[in-house]
Amino acid sequence: MKIKQCWLMVVFISALIGCARYTPDPIEVTAIAQHDRRTELAISTDMVIEAAAKAALMEKEAWQAEAHIVVNAYNGAVLVSGQAQTELLKQDIIEMIRRLDHVSMVHDHVLKDYPSNYVERNADAALLQQLHAALMQIRTIPNFDSSMVKVIVEKSVVYLMGTVHRNEGAVVVNVIQHQANVKQIVMLFEYLD
Repeated sequence: MKIKQCWLMVVFISALIGCARYTPDPIEVTAIAQHDRRTELAISTDMVIEAAAKAALMEKEAWQAEAHIVVNAYNGAVLVSGQAQTELLKQDIIEMIRRLDHVSMVHDHVLKDYPSNYVERNADAALLQQLHAALMQIRTIPNFDSSMVKVIVEKSVVYLMGTVHRNEGAVVVNVIQHQANVKQIVMLFEYLD
């Protein structure tokens, strides 16, 4: 019954957002919710926001050549990271994302720069795997699950999203800052205390 209710909410949200082409898989949403402090509805909404942003970015061919943009949503707060070649392009992208339904806040971390290349993106992917492995080793916090923290890496800058207690956030940051190749850490946590 719960999966059916979630499925109906997702379809309703998708229709409201105007991205009816994408409907999150209710089984995937339920699986994510097992290790996440967001509700299934919030997870579904975030997935739809990300899909709507990606679709809107893909519609603009010029943006694809002049920018590399990564969009991550957590409880309606959207992290926009990457690179755009001009300030005007950056502003256009951020404004487009602000106008999406259910976006409560936009964290603008787009650099005015040439889009990252495949070597840089592969290095970021390797660093991301390294960080996930390091976070999985945290044993000092009772009931801590590393999948509660969303980790994004862009040009070796690490962005952290999630709903955490302050002590959890401090331990996560401590673990991340001791990893090789991390240039900077940007905390975008929602704190429970």
